[in-house]
Order: sequence, then C-alpha cells, then structure tokens
Amino acid sequence: MILVAGSANLDFVVRAAHIPTPGETVLGQGLTTYPGGKGANQAVACARAGGAPTEMLLALGDDAYALPLRASLESARVRLHTVRCPDQATGCAFICVADNAENAITVAPGANLCLQSQHLPELQGFSHLLMQLEIPVTTVTSYARRARAGGLQVVLNAAPAQALPPELLQAVDILVVNEGELRALVTQPGTVAAMLQQLDVPTVVVTLGQQGCIARQHKDFVLQPALKITPVDTTAAGDTFCGTLVAHLGQGQTLAQAMRTANAAAALACTASGAQSSIPTAMEVDTFLRQHPALDQKQLNALRSYCGLDAN
Repeated sequence: MILVAGSANLDFVVRAAHIPTPGETVLGQGLTTYPGGKGANQAVACARAGGAPTEMLLALGDDAYALPLRASLESARVRLHTVRCPDQATGCAFICVADNAENAITVAPGANLCLQSQHLPELQGFSHLLMQLEIPVTTVTSYARRARAGGLQVVLNAAPAQALPPELLQAVDILVVNEGELRALVTQPGTVAAMLQQLDVPTVVVTLGQQGCIARQHKDFVLQPALKITPVDTTAAGDTFCGTLVAHLGQGQTLAQAMRTANAAAALACTASGAQSSIPTAMEVDTFLRQHPALDQKQLNALRSYCGLDAN
C-alpha cells in the first residue's frame, strides 16, 4: 500500500503560441481548469498504475475549488486523508502551455501550507511514502523521518527545486529529480553522472525529458532511453513518472523494470492535455510498451553519452 503526502491544486490552463517572456503579454486561447497539484497527480498516477492501493494525505480549503479535486482523486480510487483549512483557499496553479508542448507554471499554495507534522496518519500497512515539495519542507522532513523509523521506503520528488536540509536527505531512500532540480542540489556542476555521485542518497532517479531517464542505485547506473511520441502537453509528465515508478516498486519490481514502465506512462501523459486527465491507465501503458518491445541500442548509447558515462 502506498501513501502520498502532498499538494492538491486546481490548475487554470491557457494555451498560447509561446510562453511569455518578462513584461510580455501574449494572447492565448480558451481557459480550461483541470485537477492538479504534484501530490494529487502522483497519487492518481500511482492508483491508475494498478497493483498497489493508494492513499493520500492532503489539505483543502472550504471552497468550490476543492470539489473537483476530491472528485478526481476519488474517481481514481485514491483513499483520502483530508485536512480542512477553512481560512485558506484551496491551492491553485496557473499554467501556460505553448504550442511546442512546453509549459510555465505558477503555484499559489493556499491550503497546501496547512499540512503539519501531526497530520500524518498511522503508517502501519504502508510500504512506501511518496512526497514532493509543494508543502512545507519542515513537514516533509518530519514525515520522512517518521516513515523511515517505521520501516517504510521514503521517496521524495524534490520539486519545485530548492535547497534541502541534510536531515531530510538522510531520511530519503529514493530521490527523484529532473536535470534542473539535480543541479540545484549539488555543489559542483558537471555531467549528470558526476552530479549523481555527489548525492548521499541510496537511489537517485533523474528524468531527462526527451532523452529518457537515468538512475544511480548505490554504485550502479540504470538507463532508460525515451520512447518516441508527439507531445501535446508536458504538464504532469514528471508526476506521472513518479507515481507510476512507486506503484511498480511497491509491487516488487526492480528499479529498471519500474523505470521502463514509468517512462512509458510519462510519455503517454505528454500526448493529452491537462494534469490528471492526461495520466494513462495501466492497460494503456501495457499496450504502449508492447508496441516498443526492444531497447534501442543507438538511443541507449546516446543517453550514456548525454549523461557523461562514456567518460567514466
């Protein structure tokens, strides 16, 4: 059983030809709202991956924005532990999606900042705790230390990028970051492989967008090249990866197996609009993987070179 502790936001999404630069006004297309938030997205991805019952600890305001968030999570069969914050608005995110599928996101945390150490439910029966950084870092640290003491595997998606206290990293078993977040955590810039070796965490997974992903598990590296798709919207691709990864690790898969499935789920999430609305089901991911059965050696070599492993 997986416990996700984190944020839930209502996403306000506008598509535009490009993401505005500072001071620039861009005329967009229609405004659409989608259930989102890194925590909620990852909980939905975990639940849709199948095989591992998923629960989520979240905080919501007493407003209309909370209703679609609850409905989306419950429809994905995520069991909720909800903290009500009547004096705070439910979290919101404002997202511009460019025609090339890239996005820019601004988050108003609202009720997400209400989650405190005393809100963590009993941990008996859970195998993994999955968290992100859209709730207070002090809360994340408290949850991580309690989960580690309780024998759970602690998985942290260190996003949005920020400096992390040593006591938090010491309580993390699996750290998931993108390349920019990795750079924010190390003292010496370098190749992806070199930066991975600077982090004192047993397992670190780095998503690399159209390149694929790489992990360092103790002293060994695991690589998974990207799968070919035509992107529509990259929103929640990283969250889909994280939730799917933890779901499959919770089923007892190896890191390499879980990364391959998570890579496929994240790719599929880029082919549809929105956050939770774009997260694929386990059946969709299985079908997609059957269409890509072989590891492309040329892509693998290119990924090794990109990460700097040719020099190691």
